[in-house]
Amino acid sequence: MTAALTSLALLSALLLALFASGHGGASPFDAKPDLENLRRHAIKVDAAPLKGFARGDAGRTRFGRLIWLGGLVLRSPSPYFGGFSGLALGPRGERFVAVSDAGFWMAGRIVAGSVGGSVAGSVAGSETPQGLADVEVGPLWSKSGRPLSDRKEVDAEAVRLLTGTPQSGTVLVSFERIHRIGRFRIGPQGIAPPARYLRLPNYVRTLKANRGLEAVGVIRAGPLKGAVVTFAEGRRDSRGLLRGWLIVRGRAREVFLKPIGGFDITDIAGLPDGGLVVLERRFRWSEGVKMRIRRIAPGEIRAGAAMAGEVLLEADQSFNIDNMEGIAVHRASDGRTILTLISDDNFRFFQRTLLLRFAIAEREG
Repeated sequence: MTAALTSLALLSALLLALFASGHGGASPFDAKPDLENLRRHAIKVDAAPLKGFARGDAGRTRFGRLIWLGGLVLRSPSPYFGGFSGLALGPRGERFVAVSDAGFWMAGRIVAGSVGGSVAGSVAGSETPQGLADVEVGPLWSKSGRPLSDRKEVDAEAVRLLTGTPQSGTVLVSFERIHRIGRFRIGPQGIAPPARYLRLPNYVRTLKANRGLEAVGVIRAGPLKGAVVTFAEGRRDSRGLLRGWLIVRGRAREVFLKPIGGFDITDIAGLPDGGLVVLERRFRWSEGVKMRIRRIAPGEIRAGAAMAGEVLLEADQSFNIDNMEGIAVHRASDGRTILTLISDDNFRFFQRTLLLRFAIAEREG
């Protein structure tokens, strides 16, 4: 990368930190859309393929414990596109629903297939993302049936499929500023008003406005199947452990993640074996933005535990990343576990909405 490009990347990272750190209040750069007139409607989303995950090395496909399957830069002329902080996928990884921290949802279909003649195609098979189709957006609603509009109530940070599919099912959506996790039905008109909110510990009320419930996951197998795991962004206990909650049959108990290198949790999702995958982010003035993905084994997950997990991937700005905030999991027809990530562009012209896809590599030997 040339010195000019390096400087530009660092400047973008600095601006990201300055304006995405979210200390409340509007800024001259605040481009979040006005939701007053938003109703469910179709939008056009253009997708340009990324030339590899590693900048300048498009043929490389192995990164840590992950195999690169492909990625897209997503753009839309619609003002209701961007800020995507959470992503959930159906069982086949095709249908999706995402939530924006501006207070709306986006749903549609990920078009995937082989990339003929490329290295990525030989590895990825039918899981290489090629575009989005049938995309719609619509407002998130209050329990009373009113579209969310106030800045304090619209900040959706995570979405997780609880039952059914992204077309017809139930999702959990977490919010910060007014900290809560709602259970929402999905039907022909998209995400409906919440049926109810989960009961959370009183401690959640003490979270800072922009350091709230950043991640929500649902355990998919084993004795804890159906349990909900949620973490607050960057909240640590007296031992320095990242604090979260394991909610089993309506009862919330603390659970912890051992921090590594000053990263914060941005999302969490259940794995087919009953484990978890954690998406993390770190910013430093000297290095810009980094991301990391950790896997937590099923045996580590229990109330009161300090989980550590295994680092699957760590990436800096020498890779095609942005402000990666959402992660979703599905199992491919050949049995591979697939991870799909989405970035929050903060509605800034110098950031990108990226959709990245990896497979977890089987252990060698």
